[in-house]
Amino acid sequence: MTGPLGVRRSPFDASLHADPVVHLLRGSGRPLQRQLVEQLRAAIIDGRLPSGSRLPSTRSLARESSASRNLVVAAYEDLYAEGFVEGVSGSGTFVRRDLEGLRWVVPASNVAEVSGDRSAGSTPALPGHLLEFRIDQGRVEALSIKVWKQIWRRELADTPPPNHYLPEEGAPDLRAAVAAYLARARGVRCDPADIIITSGSQHAIELVARASIRQGDLAAIEDPGYPQARGALRQAGARLLPIPVDEDGICVEVLNSSTSSPVVVYVTPSHQFPLGVRLSVARRLALLEWAEAHGSLIIEDDYDSEFRYGAAPLPALAALGGSNSVAYVGTFSKILTPAFRLGYLVAPGEVRERIARIRRFSDWHSSWPLQRALARFIEIGEFDRHVRRMRRLYSKKRATLAGVLETVPDIGSLQGVEAGLHVLWKLRTGLDSREIARRALDLGVQVSLLDDFWLAPTVSNGLLLGYGALEVEEVRRGAHRLVEAARAVRPIRD
Repeated sequence: MTGPLGVRRSPFDASLHADPVVHLLRGSGRPLQRQLVEQLRAAIIDGRLPSGSRLPSTRSLARESSASRNLVVAAYEDLYAEGFVEGVSGSGTFVRRDLEGLRWVVPASNVAEVSGDRSAGSTPALPGHLLEFRIDQGRVEALSIKVWKQIWRRELADTPPPNHYLPEEGAPDLRAAVAAYLARARGVRCDPADIIITSGSQHAIELVARASIRQGDLAAIEDPGYPQARGALRQAGARLLPIPVDEDGICVEVLNSSTSSPVVVYVTPSHQFPLGVRLSVARRLALLEWAEAHGSLIIEDDYDSEFRYGAAPLPALAALGGSNSVAYVGTFSKILTPAFRLGYLVAPGEVRERIARIRRFSDWHSSWPLQRALARFIEIGEFDRHVRRMRRLYSKKRATLAGVLETVPDIGSLQGVEAGLHVLWKLRTGLDSREIARRALDLGVQVSLLDDFWLAPTVSNGLLLGYGALEVEEVRRGAHRLVEAARAVRPIRD
């Protein structure tokens, strides 16, 4: 194996070789790679692949399962990314030793689904099949692989790689394509020279923080908010000022009442992470006015603004005349795949110049082949078509989730359904979100707790449900199991 699976680690006992039984169902409508990942993951969780055991070589497993070796390699890479396996250089791929003792006990009631009963209501998971409502992941199936392959061959097969470094800001053709896309999709008018291509939105936030913050500076953040953004600001030396969020987004009046003016304010106005609310136009204008008056920089993280469902798009802060006070951050991870590690930012001149200098002394620039192929993908209009396909797909999943959970208002209500890839299920007073999450896990459903996204320990009684990575039927089954888990929890009495 190459890449992450080839990292040298402490060698395992190579005699612990495992031969998992894999059954790939062709014609089932489920991607073969996903089937393989799920079956291997299940074998690890239930102990058929013990900790420390060596998986078959990609070549032998491909032969035994009648699949392509590239498919098996991709499945192993997914398991590596999920933390289930690790590689030993020259020895193979092994189940991680620190998974010793990890077992998911499947309830006895699973017999109904194993025998083929898929009726709504109580539908326990297949052994080892965990329905993960992950809030940080989408799907790549709608990507036109045929078009992508054509672009890759046409743009790269006959084009030798450049014999020099690219500009720190990124490939000129991709920057031009992104500028054109932002103008038509988000109303952000900028020159390609204003754009920096990054290795994803997290990298962009880190670069802006390093270019804008000195040790001890005050940085305002939404609370609850995005933990990785908090981490980037802290790493740059900032002291954090939590600002509350209500149904209209970040409370700008709290910024006005602060005795000290933060040099940076981090916001997610299109779909607040994690509450899902949208920053109102009045608040957007007030935030821009505040930033201009105090000489502060707004970091606008527009991480999933492409996905709106029946709600009119609200203008980006960077489109409202805030070009001198807004660093606009975007990513291709949610639209395409996080594996590309590509994002972008539009920053004011002085900040952009400092970022370019920082970039030169760190990673310099992102992958040339990916930048070139993605530029062409956008230029020919395939990117816009892909966004429309994904919007339709995610809209179905969102409607499926809402169709189940909105029928039980006595348990809770949904927030943030107008946009994005996740919603907040606000539980009614008296229900214990942690207990519901624990019972849901027993039924094969994994969710995130809103409590975990506050700067200070808080009991907020909500569950975060990311539906992007699940199929429509999985969303439906998972939602019914969540209702079952909530029904099993006794309300807390005062």
